[in-house]
Amino acid sequence: MSDELNVRVERGEDRYEVFLDDVPAGFTAFYTDEEGRTVFPHTQVDPAFKGHGVASILVERALEDEARRGETVVPLCPFVAKYLHEHEVPGLEVAWP
Repeated sequence: MSDELNVRVERGEDRYEVFLDDVPAGFTAFYTDEEGRTVFPHTQVDPAFKGHGVASILVERALEDEARRGETVVPLCPFVAKYLHEHEVPGLEVAWP
């Protein structure tokens, strides 16, 4: 994609959102469990943006942010789990379900 992709965290809505030239393209939801870990249960991309790597960029940047914050993540979302099986995120602690 030649357009500008931006990922922003919306802590009040418990999700990371991805925008393509300021148009919402998708999100990955999260919540904090009773152990203080960040759980990723679901990722969704608008069908108009599927097949362009939007979900991968979204998840990559979300997980990099979690690593910078020193968080432990629990990948319940199948897409997030697949991403973590295929890519290393330096500094990220993963608690597999």
